[in-house]
Amino acid sequence: MSPLRFDGVYQFDPVLRPDDRGVFLESFKANTFADAVGHTFDLAQMNISVSKGGTIRGVHFADVPPGQAKYVQCFAGSILDIVVDIRVGSPTFGDYDAVELSAESRTGLYIPEGFGHAFCALSDSATVGYLCSEGYSPQREHGIHPLDPDLALPWPAAASPVLSAKDAAAPTFSQARESGLLPNFDTCQQFIASLRESK
Repeated sequence: MSPLRFDGVYQFDPVLRPDDRGVFLESFKANTFADAVGHTFDLAQMNISVSKGGTIRGVHFADVPPGQAKYVQCFAGSILDIVVDIRVGSPTFGDYDAVELSAESRTGLYIPEGFGHAFCALSDSATVGYLCSEGYSPQREHGIHPLDPDLALPWPAAASPVLSAKDAAAPTFSQARESGLLPNFDTCQQFIASLRESK
């Protein structure tokens, strides 16, 4: 596991063991995760999405606490996965980082509580799995419009990106901030510190 641009965000590059049958890998390993991140990952739910090419999902986030951390992998095809720092008061507030995840590399991406998450299907079809630290709770979960020009996320050029009705109706980044939807940096830091203390 290697740290990426933002504190607490990690990329996991598994060892691929191919042979004449195919390939074997450890896609998630609890002790490797805990050694890198500083706390365990408590799995509460696993989601799988199948998206056609050009589909954009996100930008999604949840109230902190407890938030919802995600460990994301692409099982078929490829995606551009984007993490957005939406923590009000963060020194990198409004910035993003992007990583390509694919069925060939089997790379995993860990996104801690407090960050926004979105991805775009780069292949004709993409199957994505998310390990989640908390179950789905519609009252705590929110979105930001992924095509908001103020965020200027680096989506691949596409004539007509495919969005859900919910994502298309999501507020802009500035609207989400003004309405008090966005998580607070200090609150997120304190929550993650509590996870490390209880390890």
